[in-house]
Amino acid sequence: MLATSLVTTGATASAVAVEPPLDACAASSNTELRYLVLFAPGTSEPGATSEITAACGSPVVYYPEIAVGVATSTDAGFAERLGPDRAFSAERVLQDSGRSGEATVTTDPETVDSENRTAEQWDMTMIGADRARLVTTGSRDVLVGVLDSGIDPHHPDLAAALDPAASAGCLSGKADPSPQAWAPTASPHGTHVAGTIAAADDGRGITGVAPGVRIASVKVVDDSGYILPEYAVCGLMWATANGMKVTNNSYFVDPWLMTCDRESEHVVYESMRRAVDYATSHGVLTVAAATNEGADLADPNGRTVRDPGGAKRRTLDSTCKVLPAGLRGVVAVSAVGRNELKTSYSSYGLGVIDVAAPGGETKPKAYDPSGGKQADDGCVLSTVPGGYESMCGTSMATPHVTGVAALLASEHPEATPQTLSKMLTEQAEPLPCPADYDLDGTGAQDAYCTGYQPYNSFYGHGLVDAAAAVGLTR
Repeated sequence: MLATSLVTTGATASAVAVEPPLDACAASSNTELRYLVLFAPGTSEPGATSEITAACGSPVVYYPEIAVGVATSTDAGFAERLGPDRAFSAERVLQDSGRSGEATVTTDPETVDSENRTAEQWDMTMIGADRARLVTTGSRDVLVGVLDSGIDPHHPDLAAALDPAASAGCLSGKADPSPQAWAPTASPHGTHVAGTIAAADDGRGITGVAPGVRIASVKVVDDSGYILPEYAVCGLMWATANGMKVTNNSYFVDPWLMTCDRESEHVVYESMRRAVDYATSHGVLTVAAATNEGADLADPNGRTVRDPGGAKRRTLDSTCKVLPAGLRGVVAVSAVGRNELKTSYSSYGLGVIDVAAPGGETKPKAYDPSGGKQADDGCVLSTVPGGYESMCGTSMATPHVTGVAALLASEHPEATPQTLSKMLTEQAEPLPCPADYDLDGTGAQDAYCTGYQPYNSFYGHGLVDAAAAVGLTR
């Protein structure tokens, strides 16, 4: 993303910490909530601490580079004291949603089959990654941040690539570098993403797009599967502080699919914008998934959606975006199946999607009209704790792009995020809008593609190309 000036509302710029009466903070609830807090640019850490304390909160961490902090409070009036456009608790919105954690993952390396399964990686052949690695596997000088649910440090395909010293957990909003903070606990998702980027080229298991680069586990997904905004801000700031060249963001920030730049949502929107802009201005390219909602992200204005938990409905406006994929400078990725057709689930949007990559199709008829294949045949094979598994999603497409970006960063070590982004899009293979997008044979179009072959709403500039990244031609 391109660096921009930090823009704050008048309320933020003119905020004055006012010490509440002693009995005001004593009238607390029994529930401690975590808040993301915006401050005026240039606010010092002591100044931020003073404002948080005066509003009956306790500081967790403050990022003075972007004037964003994380705080906790048991006082129901905390956000009101600071201002609703300055403090927001995603925990409060999600506390009644009822989502629970997944089963605990296993990480025993002895259970990992040593069979070579690269022949099953149709996705790598599609983008020329199998050819590219004959030229280069990438440089150890390039560090890629996997902002996700954690990477299995014991998996034989990943152990050599993983950099424990650059890894951290962000589930409090403050980076924790201890191994237990960044290891996977409830989801194989992050390990799957990591394998697509950098699984070893060792004749066993699978091989990633850029097996020669290093990866860092930056845990931003909690055991219930949520990515709260304070987790993502922490992850981006950690990646920047540790000199990562590219970050993979196969998620959208909760509690909404699309976050609007208004009212209390402004806190989430502006905090993410600041974090991404700061990362970009300090040499970090952000690559993000377009999401699996099958939605047109280009023009949400007037669309009505239900809030988490289903209690309320929100009407979207033109400021509403998927975060971080919809922010300026982020490389947003849509997914295609084996036939290079946008998958049934992949979101899209003219001016939003930059490139496409293999994510796998969940509808058999969408890639095999005869219906002869099983649905999971169309998904992407990669590493999971204890072995290998096929998964589908824009989450699976995104690390292909991240891997190609890592190859480009290896070949062009002085390239800025803007330059890497430009090379990704210029080297992509243009894909035209499909003449017919009736995936299930009902006679109705499942989505409408706009634009023309070099740039359209389904594929952006086209299918990412690993071979081109290392100087090969198709």
